[in-house]
Amino acid sequence: MEYFETINLSATNFLFFCIVILLASFVRGFSGFGFSASSISLLSFILPPKEIVPIILTLEIIASFFMVPSIWKKINWRFVFFLLIGVTIGTPFGVKLLSILQTKTMHLIISLTVLIFAFLLLRGYKNEKINHNFSKFCVGTIAGTVNGFGTLAGLPIALYFLIIAAEPAVIRASLAALFFFTDLYAMILSYFNDILDFKVLYRTLPLVFIVPIGVSLGTKLFKDSSKENYKRYVLYFLIIVSIFGLIRSIF
Repeated sequence: MEYFETINLSATNFLFFCIVILLASFVRGFSGFGFSASSISLLSFILPPKEIVPIILTLEIIASFFMVPSIWKKINWRFVFFLLIGVTIGTPFGVKLLSILQTKTMHLIISLTVLIFAFLLLRGYKNEKINHNFSKFCVGTIAGTVNGFGTLAGLPIALYFLIIAAEPAVIRASLAALFFFTDLYAMILSYFNDILDFKVLYRTLPLVFIVPIGVSLGTKLFKDSSKENYKRYVLYFLIIVSIFGLIRSIF
């Protein structure tokens, strides 16, 4: 009971927190992204975003660390490099947009765009002609902008990988590697902006042991899935997240 009082959460809310993190870790272990998209919206029912984000960033880094053995040889570092440059440039722009436009408006635009492309991809759309360094930089910039006001950078990048018909193992590995660096960068910024504190670390500690369980289960499903099933599952996930985002934006 003393622990729950210290972290300012009831036992029921903490159990809900654990279940959400297990689900998010599973999604991350399978797809290489989606931790934030599948957790922040749900956790916002019990905590304000300012308290959720540093916890999620910490757990995302841990998830990436546990994925290293299964992804290292499949990482496309050229992809990661150009996307990372774009994300670094786009993030401050997204933060600026956050102060100008309403968050709901931006989430509505993102969710609608992702939903349209996800349905197009389900119908077989692809465009391998945009698989070049400049397009990676542009997608990274868009993702960084999205990340600046909505922590949803994984959605446009995942769409890009699917549009150019990249191999599932490369998509998963490169996304996990990319978000390790972006989350670490965001963690450093959080520290210097006094967002990280003792309560955040105390809340995160028991959740650290849940992450590898979810990641392991997600990794097992990935290994058992075909290329077609991976694409289908990721698109279904993107559609669900987008629909949920649309509902939250409208209501």
